[in-house]
Amino acid sequence: MTTSPPRDGARPILDMNAFDPATTGSAAVQRRLSNFGAASVLFYRQPIEMVSAKGAWMTAKDGTRYLDFYNNVPSVGHSHPKVAQAVAEQIQKINIHTRYIVPIVDTYIEALKSHLPEPLSNIAMTCSGSEANDLAIRVAQAATGGQGIIVTETAYHGNTGLVTEVSPSSLKRGSLPPHVITVPPPSRHHYGSEIAKGFRTSVETALAEFARRGIRPAALLVDSIFSSDGIFADPPGFLTDAVATIRAAGGLFIADEVQPGFGRTGEAFWGFERHGIIPDLVTMGKPMGNGFPMAALAARPEYLDRFCADVGYFNTFGGNPVAAAAGLAVLEVIRDEALQANARTIGALLQDGLREIAAVDARVSDVRGAGLFIGIDLSDEHSGHPDPDLTVRVMDAMRQQAVLIGAAGRYGATLKVRPPLCLNEAEAAQFITCFKTALSR
Repeated sequence: MTTSPPRDGARPILDMNAFDPATTGSAAVQRRLSNFGAASVLFYRQPIEMVSAKGAWMTAKDGTRYLDFYNNVPSVGHSHPKVAQAVAEQIQKINIHTRYIVPIVDTYIEALKSHLPEPLSNIAMTCSGSEANDLAIRVAQAATGGQGIIVTETAYHGNTGLVTEVSPSSLKRGSLPPHVITVPPPSRHHYGSEIAKGFRTSVETALAEFARRGIRPAALLVDSIFSSDGIFADPPGFLTDAVATIRAAGGLFIADEVQPGFGRTGEAFWGFERHGIIPDLVTMGKPMGNGFPMAALAARPEYLDRFCADVGYFNTFGGNPVAAAAGLAVLEVIRDEALQANARTIGALLQDGLREIAAVDARVSDVRGAGLFIGIDLSDEHSGHPDPDLTVRVMDAMRQQAVLIGAAGRYGATLKVRPPLCLNEAEAAQFITCFKTALSR
């Protein structure tokens, strides 16, 4: 358990594959830097200027087509025609806040709720996952009377002031505030074969530390695929004991589904479903609009009631009709194109291919995940230690072969495989071939 960002060789994830603004870039890059300043984050030492995208592919200004294994925002595929049409038609009719009744908003929310456990019957719409997680923390604190939040050690949950405090991977220096305690992620490295027991024990240790500090716990907040920590999905059910532990201590369980939600894990529509639990609060974002900015908090009514009795909640653009149209189209595409089943099938093919590589290359030390969310650990073949330098070389070599991929994990030594849900068998095979080639360079 730690109370500040790790310093033992850990690498900020966004720095793993980033353009160095101290170097000279193209005119387009310099234009971006002059506009964004220090807040600019660009991929690759030679950033790519993109002009269009479709399905699992993105096209650069120079005509290069890149196979996208990084972006989870266009969940059903870049520029999906059904989503684009729904947005275009709705914005020509009306787009206003939720203080007026526009039927498509409630139609969408009811469609969304049909995928959620029945107790989570209230939906608060926001514009970003950061807003949704910010609201979830505030609701949990109001409902419990506590302030303490438990997160994993390399967690990322967004960028508002409140949410940055519970996102240790965002902090470049300084310490986490006293009301935030981190625990190791549910990995074999930390807990061996006793993932459920070990993770529960870490939560118990964090609760004991809160008691020592005189802080009441409010929530355990986790991304249910542990994406930023390096992707940890198995064994199914390992979260159950930790959730029971936080509830016994008077806290709530918040499932951050921004990344694992909407069918990505293949086996279930939500990451938390793989563990057989019903959260107290669920947050979602990016993928639900396939590129249109929208997000939401699903809550048990009693918790939202308690929060709104004190401060209320209204988000001017959260839940606007155009967002509802985009979200409804996404749900229909997932259903009509059987994308959850596709994630399960193609994800299994990818894992099989990757494990064949791991069987003959010691540098590929682990392959794990669920559906189209897979982590590939890269290690030094002699010491077995995480090898972030190899990870960077592989990412660069993949880019040279027109495949985009990112990194995750405490040491930045995990490749994060997260393509659109429409990925087909040929595209999966192309990725495997390119990965083999990247390792040989």
